[in-house]
Amino acid sequence: MQPLAQTTRGVQIASYLLMAAMLLLIMTRGLLPGLLSACIGFLGTRWLAPRLVHLRRRLPGKKGLQRSGQVLAATLVVLAPLLLLALALSHSRSYIVSAPAQYRELLDFMARTVLELRDKLPVEVAAQLPEGAADIQRTLAAYLAAKAGMLATAGRAWLSGLLHAYVGLLIGALAAVRHLGPARKPLVQALVQRIRHLGEAFRQIVAAQFWIAAFNTLLTAIFLLLLLPLWQLELPYTPALITLTFLAGLIPIVGNLLCNVVITIVGLSVSPMAALACLGFLVLIHKAEYVINAKVVGRRTHIGVWELLAVMFTAEAVFGPAGLVAAPLLYAYLKKELQAVHLV
Repeated sequence: MQPLAQTTRGVQIASYLLMAAMLLLIMTRGLLPGLLSACIGFLGTRWLAPRLVHLRRRLPGKKGLQRSGQVLAATLVVLAPLLLLALALSHSRSYIVSAPAQYRELLDFMARTVLELRDKLPVEVAAQLPEGAADIQRTLAAYLAAKAGMLATAGRAWLSGLLHAYVGLLIGALAAVRHLGPARKPLVQALVQRIRHLGEAFRQIVAAQFWIAAFNTLLTAIFLLLLLPLWQLELPYTPALITLTFLAGLIPIVGNLLCNVVITIVGLSVSPMAALACLGFLVLIHKAEYVINAKVVGRRTHIGVWELLAVMFTAEAVFGPAGLVAAPLLYAYLKKELQAVHLV
């Protein structure tokens, strides 16, 4: 009995080490888009398959419904991005292909706006700025210009990330329909449990954050495209700002701050009134977003704001921007593993 217990414990430790090594490899080799897409492909296929089976039960020829439903679901999940990409290229080809260049131009535009801050503000307000404000302006503008220079060479990384994401989606869809027999080896069973915990963390964190980002983007688009033009205030780079709002909204807390700063600076390039309108509106919708975030994400994962911030800033310092994106998912997964063994 003792050797069996030791063997079981060794298998569990081996599964933890293999999972940690896999996640470390993903973070250090830039494969995070592939991991996230694999989770989307797996969960999307598993969500879609029973609904297709239920739909086919109403049609003649019910033989092999379960298997055919899974295969059809995987096919739809794999083909859907290609169809959406073809549709997008036919209507917005220039925007998609030149996305890095557009964001480089946006950063350059923000840098110029920061340097011209004193000219944009009313005279009585500009006079109240401290003498050191000019140095801060130049430092911030230099930082934005440096980031713009990095985006100038980001075209290859952009395409590489899209390729990794699609391959990950394909792997996730195929894994969802692969049949594993009941006679699994102990290590396979342990690894399946590790992956199941990761999938649960992904569903709780990323899926909830996706809907929050979509809600935020919808309101921001209404504000930029409908409300501001009614006041004769139109911001440049509106499509890029809306896209950035969605992508940054996928990052809890920090993404909201990033969107606030970028849109407010762009609004300042139009007028101080536009900047105040942008800031006020964004603060308002983000207050509503925090309520949703607290109820949806916090209730499901029991992760506090201070925990998320600490983990995100630490991961960003170690892995860069990818760590900022992956931190909520990996921390939620870690907490699930600790809860499974009753350590937290």
